[in-house]
Amino acid sequence: MNKATSDEIYALLPQTQCKKCGHGCCRDYAEAIADGAPINCCPTGGAKGIRRLSRLTGKPYIPLDTRYGEERPRDIAVIDESLCIGCRLCINACPVDAIIGTNGFTHTVLSLKCTGCDLCTPVCPVDCIIMTNTSGEKTGWDAWSTAQAKRARVNHERRQQRLKHEAEIERIRLEALAKTGSAGRKKKNAVLAAVEKARKKASGQT
Repeated sequence: MNKATSDEIYALLPQTQCKKCGHGCCRDYAEAIADGAPINCCPTGGAKGIRRLSRLTGKPYIPLDTRYGEERPRDIAVIDESLCIGCRLCINACPVDAIIGTNGFTHTVLSLKCTGCDLCTPVCPVDCIIMTNTSGEKTGWDAWSTAQAKRARVNHERRQQRLKHEAEIERIRLEALAKTGSAGRKKKNAVLAAVEKARKKASGQT
């Protein structure tokens, strides 16, 4: 059996970031496989994906575990903008930033970026997102190219970097707010202490 690295395994996954394998993203599944997890839990990659992983890892080919889903044609999300309420829940759920829009305004799916992960549909409170077949009868890697996977990987990693950057900015903002609040409280307490001292002096108290 070959000892494949998580990076090598990650490069062979479809990068849809759909979580159907039971892990948080393709990177997490790749790390799990490197640690000994089964190679047949990715319905997006399907049978061809399992064969690729089998050749890389040296593990025997086994059929897709359908508890994680069936190998299917490629879908993309389409938003019915007449129903969209602009809640941003789908934008927050999308792992590749394929949905654009602002609070209170209708959102739109960028079809070239959409991986068909289907993570946006369960969070939509008005059921305005429809998954639409774009590959006909082609399924798995017959419906999804290596170039598309590479592009999806880049989009996902850019999103992860953006979220990390935004979280750091928020952390700095909260720290600054806390320091400002602490300084304000100290100043207020000093003023109150000075007033109380002056009151005592005026009343002849020591």
